[in-house]
Amino acid sequence: MPTLLSLLAPLCLLQSVEYRSPAGVEYRAQRDTGAIARAESALAADPRNVDRIIAMGVAQSGVRQYKEAIATFTHGLTIAPNNALLYRWRGHRYLSTRQFDKAMDDLTRGARLDSTIYGIWYHLGIVRFVRRDFAGAAAAFTRALPIAPDSAERSGATDWLWMSLARAGRGADAQALLARHPDTPPGGNAYTQRLRLYRGEVSSDSVFTPADTSDIQIATLSYGIGNWYLIRGDTANARKWFERSVASGGWPAFGFIVSEAELRNR
Repeated sequence: MPTLLSLLAPLCLLQSVEYRSPAGVEYRAQRDTGAIARAESALAADPRNVDRIIAMGVAQSGVRQYKEAIATFTHGLTIAPNNALLYRWRGHRYLSTRQFDKAMDDLTRGARLDSTIYGIWYHLGIVRFVRRDFAGAAAAFTRALPIAPDSAERSGATDWLWMSLARAGRGADAQALLARHPDTPPGGNAYTQRLRLYRGEVSSDSVFTPADTSDIQIATLSYGIGNWYLIRGDTANARKWFERSVASGGWPAFGFIVSEAELRNR
């Protein structure tokens, strides 16, 4: 017979473990609020439809069911083995689950199949960055930036390109990028806030706003500030911000993923 405690157990504890950190911290999926069920129903009506397979994987990803999404995209590749978008999405989710070699393989293959897909170059840049191939990351974000689909993605690609150039020792190119303002009009996201810091428009203490409370936002902003300090040679403050990024709990955020790597290398 269930106890009162078991009946009151948080729903999050019923969700699958998607990632276990090197420190042994378990990060779980979230509960489906209907998107997966709707995508599953649509797919059942047309099970070989690649667009519906991708929609199913995206719905799973929306509640951090990344292992399940990887299985969905893998199934899609048995139907359409040369579909670049399936490699784009599976590579992204291998990245989310820290399977960096598999992410690199998928995104590289996707780029060979179709070099016009923004998401392939953007996520390839992230994988290269986390592996400390900053020159390679800069090359990927250089390909991504001109084909960014909207202002939010332009801000993101500009931010990561700036960081990649700076970490690759190309400070003059990084500053020239900011001067060109390729992120105009601003995307109004965390990357927009970080870019204001890089341009000297705000101080590191002013990057966060009262609205920045979500785990993903905290992880993203914290990494950007930490990397900014690192580039300036302030390793103590850099480490503090990397630790704040990881403490956020926003484990799918690229800032969280790279902060983990930065802390391992310090």
